[in-house]
Amino acid sequence: MSATEPPEARVIATVPPGRPVRVGAGEKLRTARLPGLALNVRSRPPAAAGLPPALFVHGLGGSSLNWSALMEGLADRVDGEAVDLPGFGDSPPPDDGDYSITGHARAVIRFLDAADRGPVHLVGNSMGGAVTTRVAAVRPDLVRTLTLVSPALPELRPQRAALPTGLLAIPGVTRLFTRMTRDWDAERRTREVMLLTYGDPGRVGPEDFALAVEEFQRRLDLPYFWDALTRSARGVVDSYTLGGQHSLWRQAERVLAPTLLVYGMRDQLVSIRMAQRANATFRDSRLLTLLDAGHVAMMEYPEAVARAMRELLDDVDGREGRESRAVRGAVSGPGTDGSGAARG
Repeated sequence: MSATEPPEARVIATVPPGRPVRVGAGEKLRTARLPGLALNVRSRPPAAAGLPPALFVHGLGGSSLNWSALMEGLADRVDGEAVDLPGFGDSPPPDDGDYSITGHARAVIRFLDAADRGPVHLVGNSMGGAVTTRVAAVRPDLVRTLTLVSPALPELRPQRAALPTGLLAIPGVTRLFTRMTRDWDAERRTREVMLLTYGDPGRVGPEDFALAVEEFQRRLDLPYFWDALTRSARGVVDSYTLGGQHSLWRQAERVLAPTLLVYGMRDQLVSIRMAQRANATFRDSRLLTLLDAGHVAMMEYPEAVARAMRELLDDVDGREGRESRAVRGAVSGPGTDGSGAARG
């Protein structure tokens, strides 16, 4: 089977990749094995013991590598892990073949429940933003804060540049696309993805571009690459059609966690128009707009995103501290030292 053609069968052998996945300096990889599911987890040891846990969830076609720069920038504030969703990065497809937003959200929830690290500072980009929104809505006990970078929430009028991605959800289109691009090598495909996702692809240096090409070729060699990509794209499109309590916007209204929203003015996939709607929908939210960023602000401007997350964490820590002091004061009552003894 050609690596550039989507497989015909729905059940695909989960052949391990022929090349090792890249591990950045200071990072570690492990595999979280759950019934019917194996997730590759990238982590960076925290700068100090006892830091609060954080989990980072990538978007369509991405991987845990997308979070390396941001995790490094936050290593002194959180104990960070980034997960490869089923069928992406170095995680094999799920046994049940469920690539819907709900399926990916269920995988994240199962991972968090098994790891017993919650509540976490949960971070998602693009499709991962839709996934983490659903997680925060249905399992608020697992989420301390929520940060969404260009979340793939439903748009009535999607960006024109996003239409080809949506078309991947239509049966047969993936095969047509691969025939049209059969002469594209990994370098050409990487360049096209960066043109679509970066506000300024010129910010990517030669060394980082070469590493991205190497990673893209590794994924193309996986026999389930196109199947995971196509069916996850279909899951995103399907989530846009859901109404009632399953609507992503309705679930966004239910999110209790303090939420940071990050949007790029040059985003070709998620319209900047959605920033104000999202800011009005999430009940406890703040908005960061980056003028020169595209769809992956955490990769283009990790310092700016890290700074905004630090402010969010500081505010939450301060709020929780005030609430804790208020509770202690209510329990101890006026004129006591907390043990019931009067202060003199």
